[in-house]
Formats: sequence, structure tokens, C-alpha cells
Amino acid sequence: MDKVLLTGITDQELLEWLAQGSRQAFDALYTRYWKQVLNQAYKRLSDTDAAQDITQEVFFQLWKRESGDVIDNLPAYLFVAVRNAVFKHLEKESKYESLSDVVFEIETLHAGADSNLLYNEFLQSFAQLIDSLPLQQRIIFRLRYDDGLNTQQIADQLQLSVKTVRNHLGRALATCRESLLFALLFFLLRR
Repeated sequence: MDKVLLTGITDQELLEWLAQGSRQAFDALYTRYWKQVLNQAYKRLSDTDAAQDITQEVFFQLWKRESGDVIDNLPAYLFVAVRNAVFKHLEKESKYESLSDVVFEIETLHAGADSNLLYNEFLQSFAQLIDSLPLQQRIIFRLRYDDGLNTQQIADQLQLSVKTVRNHLGRALATCRESLLFALLFFLLRR
């Protein structure tokens, strides 16, 4: 298929060719819709890197979807795919923020000498937990929560991609969340 011929082809025809594994059909659809997908993601997030990640994910899902799934309206399909990817992204980001909420709640719970001692034990255990993380996760975690840098700033400082920073941060937070919930329960039971 010649690229010149693909410009006059409908979305439905391109989708049919895409279902047969046509890379040219995919490229034509990507060229036709990538700006709209990126703009929709950016409008919802105001984060260029996240919008680019979502755009790539949406088109990746379009490429690998089952050939039996029929798309009647591609712009509507892409709109829903972007919306769902944004929700998934925001859910992941909210998990990052919830860790500091847990620590804040622990800080508000302690009062009195016994509680203060338990609280200090908890903070010591938390510091040990952070120290036990793999080096890259530990560095990224501290830059995010001790220094208050966002993922873009961390990526720039460490010369990593934003996606790599998010992955390391996600793994560190999953480890911390599990351990923190156990420690919080232990802390509350000893009060």
C-alpha cells in the first residue's frame, strides 16, 4: 500500500487493514489522530509527559487489540480510551499521594510520653524500611518525599525517563504501603 493512497481511505477501511496487521494502516491512523489524542490527554492532566505516555498507550492498545473487536466510530473509541487511561493515571498518582496521608495520620495520633516513644519507634522503623529499598528506588523516593521534587524534576536530575521514575516510585511505594499498614496496625495496637 502506498502512503499517498492511504490519505483518501476511510477510518473503517484502515481499521479493517489494521485488523489484518497492516503497519501502513496503523501509521495512517496514528498520523490522523495522534494530535487529538494528545490534546485530550493534556486537557485533562496539564502534564505533557503524562499526556505523551497516555497517547502512546492508547495507540499501542489500538495496535494490539483483537481483530474481532469492531470499532464503529474511531474518534469516539479514542476519546473513551483516553478518558480511561487518564483515570488509570490519576488513580496511580493518587496512590503516590496517599502514602504521605498515612504518615500524616500517624503524626496526628501520637500524644503523651508512651505514644511519643511508640511514634519514634515507628519513624525509626520507617527509616529502616526506606534504607532497605533498592538503591534507585531509595534515591527516587527520597527526592520525591524528602526533597519534594516532582517526577519530571527527578527524571531531569537523575537523567532518567519520567516513566522509569514513575516505575521505581511505584515499586517503592508498594513496598512501603504494605509495610506501613502493618506498622500502623502494630502502632495502634500498642497505644
